[in-house]
Amino acid sequence: MDERHSISSARGIRIEGLSKRYGQGDTAVDALKDVNMVVAPGEVVGLIGPSGSGKSTLLKCLGAVIEPTAGRMTLGQDVIYDNGWKIPDLRALRRDKIGFVFQAPYLIPFLDVTDNVALLPMLAGVPNGEARKRALVLLKALDVEHRAKAMPSQLSGGEQQRVSIARGLINRPPVILADEPTAPLDSERALAVIHILNQMAKQFDTAIIVVTHDEKIIPTFKRIYHIRDGVTHEEVGEGRGID
Repeated sequence: MDERHSISSARGIRIEGLSKRYGQGDTAVDALKDVNMVVAPGEVVGLIGPSGSGKSTLLKCLGAVIEPTAGRMTLGQDVIYDNGWKIPDLRALRRDKIGFVFQAPYLIPFLDVTDNVALLPMLAGVPNGEARKRALVLLKALDVEHRAKAMPSQLSGGEQQRVSIARGLINRPPVILADEPTAPLDSERALAVIHILNQMAKQFDTAIIVVTHDEKIIPTFKRIYHIRDGVTHEEVGEGRGID
């Protein structure tokens, strides 16, 4: 394996021989077939493919939302799956080790921006004041600190997505899974979101997978995994317009 993509720092993503089968016998459907993927710390990788190709299934397996059928997954320091779950508390894994960024921000409408971002560490037992301090640091880094006391309904679409990214980063997870994060945005805002993800990946040494159909951002990836019929193929991307 290319040394650049090896994970020796106990962070990042490694998927080996992952498969997911739905059903049994003649009605069985193989959504994933022997998937292999490596994402290094500080790297943002694109995952693209047609509808029904297995993108969502792969993301749900990585996010410990559904159980694979076979294979091995390592997230950060943890082997989370090796022909069976190796982590006893999957809820804590998702809360503490995996950041999620979705197509829709899913901000809680009755909490202000700061508390939307600070909620996860609060739930993990971090004192409220400390959690809010962490949130403000991220909001400043994402240039939305001036909206810290605003309610979600008062934000623009781009601001909401920045707050969503801050929420995904708040526990400093080794892994972020972004599912169509730029779909509702115009070209300028979409590229701004990808720029932010790359900055945050480098700053926090986070491995990020971006699932996308968005042709505006595909040229920004240095590496891309294509998935079709449950099988992944890696290629070198153009990697422009992200720094």
